[in-house]
Amino acid sequence: MNLSESPLNPYAPPSSNLPASPLNQSALPPSQSPPRQGFVTRWLDTAHPLLFTCYAIVASFSTYFCMYAYRKPFSAGSYHDLKFLGTHIELKTALVTSQLIGYMLSKLIGIKFCSEITRRRRALALVGLVLLSQLALLLFAVVPPPLKVAVIFFNGLPLGMIWGLVVAYLEGRRTSEALLAGLSCSFILASGIVKDIGRNLMAGASQLTFFSIDLPYLGQRSLSGPNPLLSFGKISEFWMPFATGLLFFVPLLVSVWMLEQIPQPSAADERARVKREPMNRLHRWAFVRHFLPGMVMLLVAYFFLTAYRDYRDNFGVEMLTGLGLKEQASIFSRSEAWVTFGVLVALGGLVFVRNNRWGLIGAFAIMGVGTLLLGGGTLLWDTGRIGGLTFMILTGLGIYLAYVPYGSVLFDRLIASTGIVGTAVFAIYLADFIGYLGSISVLQAKDLLFAHMSRLAFFRGFSYFSSIMATVLLAVSCVYFAYFHRHGRVAEQVDATDRRLASREKVPVAG
Repeated sequence: MNLSESPLNPYAPPSSNLPASPLNQSALPPSQSPPRQGFVTRWLDTAHPLLFTCYAIVASFSTYFCMYAYRKPFSAGSYHDLKFLGTHIELKTALVTSQLIGYMLSKLIGIKFCSEITRRRRALALVGLVLLSQLALLLFAVVPPPLKVAVIFFNGLPLGMIWGLVVAYLEGRRTSEALLAGLSCSFILASGIVKDIGRNLMAGASQLTFFSIDLPYLGQRSLSGPNPLLSFGKISEFWMPFATGLLFFVPLLVSVWMLEQIPQPSAADERARVKREPMNRLHRWAFVRHFLPGMVMLLVAYFFLTAYRDYRDNFGVEMLTGLGLKEQASIFSRSEAWVTFGVLVALGGLVFVRNNRWGLIGAFAIMGVGTLLLGGGTLLWDTGRIGGLTFMILTGLGIYLAYVPYGSVLFDRLIASTGIVGTAVFAIYLADFIGYLGSISVLQAKDLLFAHMSRLAFFRGFSYFSSIMATVLLAVSCVYFAYFHRHGRVAEQVDATDRRLASREKVPVAG
């Protein structure tokens, strides 16, 4: 018998006719019958692939973009001269750390929640989680400073599960690279824009800047609109996050409705990318066992890459001040606009790679280029060959080229190339949990071990370290996954592992 058709293999291709067994794919939580299809869903089912792709990108991009209006605006505040409970820890560091702990625990919860939730409950979960985070922002505005650190924890706790819920609408399709690249651009662009909007609200500006970019020969071009909260004047840095969330609530509802209209993957999608199913505890544990050496290398790299990305994101105001750029208008959205474009082109190009193994290698190649840019961009700035804004753009492009594939194409291609029937969301959330643990660790290390260094000086050294370490780990893990995990070898490992798991759990198997 072909190993990939083993009755003990829960990851056998969906076309195999296997006897009933708690360890084959029929043991996975049963798929729910699809919801009743509305007009938009029926239209998307038969629409041209390009139209479907554009619609799905807009729906997912706008949904996750709106989520960032509840997560990131607070970091636009500086909270000068405020310490946490009279210690040497700055209040902003404590706030960022507290939200990250909530966000990290959310990823841990999401390993189960997002891996098992059914399609019918996703939209309700999306809106409910955002409402909980907005309630926390209201409390953040009114409670005394010592309690703000605790409240911002509850702001991050629900938001960490949004990504997995949105990815579940997009994974397992022939155009998943393009869809996930479009989705990934949302948090690159949104982080800068919502912080610019937050700064506009604190300044009492009559116009809110939604997008700004420097174009060759055309100069700076911006998109802005009237400030609906202008009558409130200058909004304090503690009320500003709640006010920003109010601006985005109606767009969020529209975006989630659009997302819910996306039809399930077609039969052709399932043949090309393997059917995606919820994963129970047994199958999640088996996945980790099969790929343990490679996963360890990926997770160690992600530990530091996430820390780097969050440090750059949360302390951008302080680093731009050190670079003499803080007073430039819309500086956040200007620096991230080119980063977004570069990531979209790089990851979107993988959609043309039909062979899943080469697609996986392509994802690793993009990540490797990104890690090299971290060190290369820093070296160019150190030697005076580029200015501060270009330095921020290059390090931003580098970190997002390395970071974004973890939450999108990397695990989607890994599952497709090995023939596993499951969901990429599980692997994404396992990586995210480790990554945010890295963010918290580095934040504390900066304030406790490197307190004498400025934010910018620490970032410079961290750039060189992350570049060297992550490049080596990604190169070795690429070799591991690309050359040691093909369909037959994976099936052989799954078969042996599931025999052991079934024996320990005393689960009967078909003989």
